[in-house]
Amino acid sequence: MSHTRVAAIDCGTNSIRLLIADLDPASGEIADLDRRMLIVRLGQDVDRTGRLAPEALERTFAACREYAAVIAEHGVDPAHTRFVATSASRDAQNSADFTKGVREILGVEPEVVSGDEEAQLSFTGATKELTGAAVAAPYLVFDLGGGSTEFVLGAGEVDAARSVDIGCVRLTERHFAGQEVPSAERIAAARADIEAALDLAAEAVPLTGAASLVGLAGTVTTVAAIALELPAYDSALIHHARLTVDQVRAVTERLLGATHAERAAIPVMHPGRVDVIAAGALVLLSIMERAGAAELVVSEHDILDGIAWSIAG
Repeated sequence: MSHTRVAAIDCGTNSIRLLIADLDPASGEIADLDRRMLIVRLGQDVDRTGRLAPEALERTFAACREYAAVIAEHGVDPAHTRFVATSASRDAQNSADFTKGVREILGVEPEVVSGDEEAQLSFTGATKELTGAAVAAPYLVFDLGGGSTEFVLGAGEVDAARSVDIGCVRLTERHFAGQEVPSAERIAAARADIEAALDLAAEAVPLTGAASLVGLAGTVTTVAAIALELPAYDSALIHHARLTVDQVRAVTERLLGATHAERAAIPVMHPGRVDVIAAGALVLLSIMERAGAAELVVSEHDILDGIAWSIAG
């Protein structure tokens, strides 16, 4: 097989992820060599201060140093390495500090992509393999992140896309801070924020009428793992799982009513998601209800895979 070895890095508001893979553009096959994630919370307090916090930058740079070693170990050509940064670094006044640090550690220029490009990359990563998975097109794909959520509608190509500023970290900091179990009033305020953002998304992307609703990123996969009652996180069981709106509603109500300790005790819960998963689940439920979707297709392949494919051309 003629393949291209690539290293893709996705640096979001909550996590930074690395994928090293061999791609075969002719067949559309992607073979993972290393896929890993670290929760660095780069977007800590950005919604409030407009700046990246020094400790958040240092956590992110520490992760970059770890990833640099892994990339070198796999012998990836620097020309085949791409670092894409999303919502937090796009919003911050001191984004130049972030760019300089990443360049010094990894030797590549971090690309702070627009919301529209972020949407295109997510769509490519999520849908490149769906044609053989009995999932009907057109797809409404949403990538539910820490600071923003991207909506993309299309079949083979993107027909419409919009990025809006709702995400699990942003909503937690804005509405649930200081409340271990959020009050009905705080939940209602968060829901109002979400609905306003969905109104904005709907101006550019029809949120109803798609044949399949496809959800991406950590909130979605975590809610799926909880709904499936998995004893441990298992990507193979989560990838392309189908969740009903009733399952998502039940998990959301459970998370919103749980204490920090109760959420942390869920077997599939990553420690870095414990404090933001309830807000993320509320966004997920709101999207399904607005779309009128009876079910959701969960994808483990997302913007990270889209970044990888963009390197291979």
